[in-house]
Amino acid sequence: MSMVPMQAVKVFEVGPRDGLQNERQPLSVAARVGLIGELAGTGLRHIEAGAFVSPRWVPQMAGSDEVLRQLPSNDGVSYTALVPNRQGFEAAQRAGCREVAVFAAASEAFSRNNINCSIDESFERFTPVLRAANEASIRVRGYVSCVLGCPFSGAVAPEAVAKVARRLYELGCYEISLGDTIGAGGPDETAQLFELCARQLPVAALAGHFHDTWGMAIANVHAALAQGVRTFDSSVAGLGGCPYSPGASGNVATEDLLYLLHGLGYSTGVDLEAVAQVGVRISAQLGTANRSRAGLALAARSAREH
Repeated sequence: MSMVPMQAVKVFEVGPRDGLQNERQPLSVAARVGLIGELAGTGLRHIEAGAFVSPRWVPQMAGSDEVLRQLPSNDGVSYTALVPNRQGFEAAQRAGCREVAVFAAASEAFSRNNINCSIDESFERFTPVLRAANEASIRVRGYVSCVLGCPFSGAVAPEAVAKVARRLYELGCYEISLGDTIGAGGPDETAQLFELCARQLPVAALAGHFHDTWGMAIANVHAALAQGVRTFDSSVAGLGGCPYSPGASGNVATEDLLYLLHGLGYSTGVDLEAVAQVGVRISAQLGTANRSRAGLALAARSAREH
């Protein structure tokens, strides 16, 4: 009997950046390096490690240069840092970063409230980043926020999302992560959005980034999988939110994402139980609730067994 090979899904861990930057309790450089090391030890091979933004605006990301410098360069893990402009890119480059991310919005209102410029002006800021990264053989990932709704202007047209995603891809971003920043989207809207975007650029270049504000993140992952998406962002223990989106909860928990993917027969190369243990530890360290249902279920089962 012939065996059908398992399809691989890439899990992109964003807890150490997108997660921590929205938690009230800042972690030291050493604690962040320790968290990233623990995550890498679970089999995660794509980890967002920091952001080269002003510590005045995002104090939780202060010392990202030190974090990047202390991470191993030969462990097979791709460590990414968010950069808002050429200055941030150069700081990331000096810290030895080999992959950076730029951040655009599908909503004009969110772009102005979040990075104080229009969508077109945001592209003017990071076009030099893409040019410099290309010259230095540094990979660039693109984020598009508010793909399924904006906290300031409401509904966002899927065509507007596809336009921004295509611009990022044509500029040279190898992968475009579409983010439901306020977590308001449902699976039907998610399917329609990814179907439309896949007509504008290769589906292999698309990633899903879902927040769980309305409890739809896992349903949206399932809908995106059906459209051929094979990369998803997630955050250990569901850490995070959005400082510019009041009420938005954290990213889909890595543990919950893994439970879904493994249950559907996809391979990830990541140890779910090991990630759940990291989730329990980091939640306790931050003094915050563990928002992963799979993580809590595994912890409860472990407690019963011992």
